[in-house]
Amino acid sequence: MSLEKAIARLNFESQVLEPGHVWLAGAGPGDPGLLTLDVLSALAQADALVHDALVAPEIVAVAEQAEKFFVGKRGGRLSIPQDDINALLVKLAREGRKVVRLKGGHPFVFGRGAEEALVLTRENIPWRALSGVTSAFGGLTSAGIPATVRGVNGAIILATGFAAVSDDRPDWAALARTGQPIVIYMGLTHMEETVAELLAGGLPADTPAALVENASLPQERTVTTTIGALVETAARENVVSPALIVVGGIVAMRAELMGAK
Repeated sequence: MSLEKAIARLNFESQVLEPGHVWLAGAGPGDPGLLTLDVLSALAQADALVHDALVAPEIVAVAEQAEKFFVGKRGGRLSIPQDDINALLVKLAREGRKVVRLKGGHPFVFGRGAEEALVLTRENIPWRALSGVTSAFGGLTSAGIPATVRGVNGAIILATGFAAVSDDRPDWAALARTGQPIVIYMGLTHMEETVAELLAGGLPADTPAALVENASLPQERTVTTTIGALVETAARENVVSPALIVVGGIVAMRAELMGAK
């Protein structure tokens, strides 16, 4: 059965992107195969596409008819200030454009989608959020690391490692004491401090850890180590952004699972 026929059997009916509306859409971690039908429909309808740096060019190209607005938003690099992005979304909507705000991963998981939605709400601009595969779960799956394993973990923690000092900075010592796996977004910049606080919180130095670089993309690379050796390993292997940091017993499953492939 062809892909077109398979989709037709779903009886999928997309909503209409109206002029003056903004859809906040998640592009997933990068692999076009992880796009949802809703996001594909949005890209096909948009006449203005506001997109981040981490969205794959192939996905941006789907919206061939749309005017493109690149706004950066890549960890450790200069980006357009969030207030300017908010103002751009409002401006485009008030011009009667069909606006898609396309983000890597999921718009409501470390994507600042809630902030943009709040601005749109306050400006009386209709909006809709479209789910994307969040980078943590897409990246873990692509790297061969299960998010949950019976007998290993009963929860999983998603945390941002980008904030050095702010209200968003996690209490790493408290998270260490949960004994549950942690997936850290944007964690390379402050990795040394993060690791030190996890260890100070009681996380054993031999806890398995992994770095997943360019998750789900053809150039994906996974480096496994321990939390105690994480900083040294990342430097030795020249791990660069975008990369997820994964800490916990689930990482130890990777070698066994990948050995069966």
